[in-house]
Amino acid sequence: MPYMYMLRCTDGAIITGTAWDLSHHLGDECGSGRTRTAWRRPVELVYVEWFDRIDAAFYREREVHGWRRSRKERLIAEGGGWLDSRPS
Repeated sequence: MPYMYMLRCTDGAIITGTAWDLSHHLGDECGSGRTRTAWRRPVELVYVEWFDRIDAAFYREREVHGWRRSRKERLIAEGGGWLDSRPS
């Protein structure tokens, strides 16, 4: 199941991404090596949405990625997504 997620890094940055397997991808993001978050660890998963199709998840990622920080913070504060209720 494809996911769109947001991570909050220790420097306060909000990273938006898409993954098929969220747990595996977060392991990559948090691992060693040259990733977007390697030098910003630890990271916190703050928001997740799930989709039936990967293209919908990519579209949503690009939409949220273009938002100002204040709008991303509002989305995180409103909750929703997987952090409140996991898909079965």
